[in-house]
Amino acid sequence: MNENADKYLDDLTKRVIKETSLESPSFNFTASVMSQVTELNDHSVTAYKPLISKKGWIIISIIFLGLVAYMLFGIQKEQTNWFDALDLSILYNNKITGLFSGFSIPKTLTYAIALFGFMFCIQVPILKNHFNRRLQG
Repeated sequence: MNENADKYLDDLTKRVIKETSLESPSFNFTASVMSQVTELNDHSVTAYKPLISKKGWIIISIIFLGLVAYMLFGIQKEQTNWFDALDLSILYNNKITGLFSGFSIPKTLTYAIALFGFMFCIQVPILKNHFNRRLQG
């Protein structure tokens, strides 16, 4: 029974395929589709808008510089008797800080880290411009 049903379905599909004609698109189908695509691209373009505006950065930098200036020049020494009573010697006289007391960083490692930081600061803007141009074009 299953073979008969399969044969019937196979014959039916062959007959349907032979009887139907091949549909072809209109003459300027590609041009009309491409015009619709370009219209979509024109409407969906978003302008770059930073998260923090220039005015925001200026305000943030003024606040930061004000805090630094206050910390440098505006702090008055206060007399706190309770702070003198605390024993904070445990923070700097322990075995962990004693392990690192003889540790020194070689000059070549310091130069390598400084050079790496310098090159990183140069390459980030260059790569950013490269990828921005690549995405635009």
